[in-house]
Amino acid sequence: MSIRSSTSCLLLVLLTSVAFGDGVTLPAAERVVLANGTVLILNESHDVPLIGLRAIVRGGAAADPIDKHGLAALFADLLQKGAGERSSADFAEAIASVGGKLDVAVGLESVNISASFMAKDASFMVELVSDMLLTPLLDSKEFSALRDRSINLIKAAKGSNPGQLMSSYANAFLFGNHPYGNPVGGSESSLAKITHGDLIAYYADMVGSDRLIVSVSGDFEIPAMQEALTTAFGDWRPAAKPLQELEAPLSADSSRVFLIDKPGATQTYFHIGNVGVARSFSGRAELDLANTIFGGRFTSMLVTELRTKSGLSYSASSKLSRNAQPGSVFISSFTETSTTTAALDVALATLNRLHDGGLDEAMIASSRNYVMGQFPTRFETAGQLAGHFASLEANGLDSSYINGYGDSLSSATVESIAAVIDAVYPGPDELVFIILGDAKLVREQVAPYGPITEISLSRPRFHP
Repeated sequence: MSIRSSTSCLLLVLLTSVAFGDGVTLPAAERVVLANGTVLILNESHDVPLIGLRAIVRGGAAADPIDKHGLAALFADLLQKGAGERSSADFAEAIASVGGKLDVAVGLESVNISASFMAKDASFMVELVSDMLLTPLLDSKEFSALRDRSINLIKAAKGSNPGQLMSSYANAFLFGNHPYGNPVGGSESSLAKITHGDLIAYYADMVGSDRLIVSVSGDFEIPAMQEALTTAFGDWRPAAKPLQELEAPLSADSSRVFLIDKPGATQTYFHIGNVGVARSFSGRAELDLANTIFGGRFTSMLVTELRTKSGLSYSASSKLSRNAQPGSVFISSFTETSTTTAALDVALATLNRLHDGGLDEAMIASSRNYVMGQFPTRFETAGQLAGHFASLEANGLDSSYINGYGDSLSSATVESIAAVIDAVYPGPDELVFIILGDAKLVREQVAPYGPITEISLSRPRFHP
């Protein structure tokens, strides 16, 4: 990296691009740190007359108060309900009038704004995004409507599609009171406790310039964009409270079962897993190859065993959540109530086979081709590039995380992948089972897998 001075910033770094072994190159970008802590990342490209923007506010659902989960999610939703001098309808109309796109999403560790506009509307895009962050309306009526809608959506899912809630139950049981156990969208109980005053306090306490990363990629001149963003965000105040430093969650050291009772259910949903690894895990390429083979595509081991061969499920997958600290690794599937133990046993046998040298050169070659084929498509648009630059910054990673990926995939071997499998995927005596179904019919079936903690699906929270 090279460093040079700038009158509008404390630090300006040129991120140099490095060739990627499979023909993908992360382009150069300039990194600017404003005096108030806001980080700007600017990638200029004139291939098409479009601009993509990603703004990240570090914090997210992991920073929710322990009894008010869903607060960050409500804040993210409200950002799209009016800002500056524009009402909710006016704000939506302003975006539509120029054919732009502007969305907000919340994750465990951040609130994310994604924008895509024509190059000629760059100034307008910056205006809208800065209004959202600096002068959101946070209207009390809109807040009440969104909170009530969120509660009703959870209730509706419990009635018609409880599988949608499995990740919330699984994380709550696995991580407990660790912030990674927070349900991102909240629970019926926690959402009901959140007031409009809580939302206003959250904005003052947890949202500010010191948490902000703004990444822009596309058809613009860097000096002009830097000036526009500095004018827009350079005088913004920092968040009033410090962001909590997250500790690594503890893995379960013995098997246990969380049973969510839905009387009359004709299907059993299940997650099986434990704590996995962080985003910075050094064996990322090997893990991606292993997970693709195990449960990351339609021809995976889990799909083959649970769907194709046995007909016990319509689908199955293995899911990895990699955060700043270790996230989760889960097998996920569902089956008819009468075949609950059969499906669980097939999933466990497949996991054991993964551990016991279940991968060969042909499987790895197929997985490598699949992953290498998918990877370049994540860098095709200005919006995607802006998102990658922002994510690297938010997670303390540099360009080698992208540019070195192809070489890491190419150099992965049966032995290195096997070592990663043993390090990441839980063994048979350290499995956490989250099972949702008719407890009266499956309670005795699942008892051999570990001590059972049981709750009713009607309970208005996800934590046991």
